[in-house]
Amino acid sequence: TRSWNCGLLVVKLKAMAQPVRLYSKAVFLGYTRGLRNQHEKTSLVRIEGVNEKSDTDFYLGKRVAYVYRVKTKTVAKGDKKASRIRVIWGKVTRSHGNTGVVRAKFRHNLPPKAIGGSLRVMLYPSRV
Repeated sequence: TRSWNCGLLVVKLKAMAQPVRLYSKAVFLGYTRGLRNQHEKTSLVRIEGVNEKSDTDFYLGKRVAYVYRVKTKTVAKGDKKASRIRVIWGKVTRSHGNTGVVRAKFRHNLPPKAIGGSLRVMLYPSRV
């Protein structure tokens, strides 16, 4: 590590910086539903740090990943190793209500065992 004094400010640089998380954490709340029917094609997601409808605008169109582990490994293809980790990809489509919950659609509907589980909201594609 290096450190130097710039007036009153002391700056420290580490040789190996900590890894940076390139996604926001989120929780899968359940599916959109009416009084009697639920629609599994659309999922409700609460994103960490988003508490108002106006805050959801940044996340519209962002990719969402449900990362989970399975018992059997995938088949190794090319240079890729066999892995027990799988991903279901989706996209944030619109806001839901006034408390910062968003709706997301996934390529394959999320399984019910994922309710209450964690999701990753990637910070791409950028709309800025």
